[in-house]
Amino acid sequence: MTQRRGAPLGAPGVGGERVEGRRAVTELLTAGRRRVRTVWVAPGRSADLAELADDATRRGVPVRHVTRDELDELSTTEAPQGVVADADPIEPVAVDALLAAPDAFLVALDGVTDPQNLGAIVRTAEAAGATGIVLPRHRAARITPAVTKAAAGAIEYLPIATAAGIPAVIIQAGRADVWTIGLDADGDVTVDELAVADRPLMLVFGAEGRGLSRLARERCDVVARIPMRGHVASLNVGAAAAIACATVARLRTASL
Repeated sequence: MTQRRGAPLGAPGVGGERVEGRRAVTELLTAGRRRVRTVWVAPGRSADLAELADDATRRGVPVRHVTRDELDELSTTEAPQGVVADADPIEPVAVDALLAAPDAFLVALDGVTDPQNLGAIVRTAEAAGATGIVLPRHRAARITPAVTKAAAGAIEYLPIATAAGIPAVIIQAGRADVWTIGLDADGDVTVDELAVADRPLMLVFGAEGRGLSRLARERCDVVARIPMRGHVASLNVGAAAAIACATVARLRTASL
């Protein structure tokens, strides 16, 4: 079945933006950063759904109990896990605001197009303590219900900025004294050798298949690689981001 897509970042859907999946809706309610208009819940035996509905009610959010067929009509993903919420869209922040943070630990995605990869990277970045993520406005995946579900709630906490292009953001980062580290299999150093890991920085990841664009690679201060000690010669961007973010987080903690 082809996965349906909802409204992108900053663009309201019908009445708002759909958030689907138990973890994503739970964190939407817990974070309280955007208004939730309605939560729809389908019948099920899971105690999680009952607790989620009770939590929404306590927070003054209308809860509507619907059939599974009705929930499927409301959802834009294939497996809403018994719950769909309608919320205000996520509002992007300014790139300059992310770069100005004294402890900036940013992730920029240079053309990632797969919603599952984008959601997984948002989840990984937030777990690693990243302070923001930067996405291009064109020729890349945008924040949709599928991405929000894959991020499992992390999207409610990680500030997101959009820009015309990542190469231009790399120049902005340099002017803001933020180091830029591009990830590439032919990098000059490994990520665990980064001497600038404890400074304000931005990790830059390329698109699925082609990797970093030529311009982004040329403009990064450092091009780093992930050491491959097994038999597999490469990683997809989601796995690469998980390793790189975790490594930088470890290096930053060790420097404290």
